[in-house]
Amino acid sequence: MSDEQEGQTAVSQPMIYQIRIKGQLDSQWSDWFSGMTISLDNAGTLLTGQVADQAALHGLLKKVRDLGMPLVSVVQIQFLDAQQDDSKKEKNEHE
Repeated sequence: MSDEQEGQTAVSQPMIYQIRIKGQLDSQWSDWFSGMTISLDNAGTLLTGQVADQAALHGLLKKVRDLGMPLVSVVQIQFLDAQQDDSKKEKNEHE
C-alpha cells in the first residue's frame, strides 16, 4: 500500500482526541460535544473522547468556535482499529 493510500485509510479510522479550551465548561455540555468526557483543571477544560473521522473533528471544533471559547490544543491520542489490537496480541505472544 502506498503512503498516500495509508494516509487516506488513517483519516477514516476512529480516533481518540483531547481538545483543550480556555475557560471552564461543566459536565452538562458533554452531550452537546457528542459524549466527550469533560474534565477541568487550572488551564481550562479538556474534552476527551472518540471521534469518528475528520468531519466529526471539524464539527467539534466548530462547536468550540461557536461558544466563543479560545482553542488551546487538539491532540490525537490513538487510533481505534483492529490493527492496533492485533499488534498488542502479537507483542504479548512474543513475551
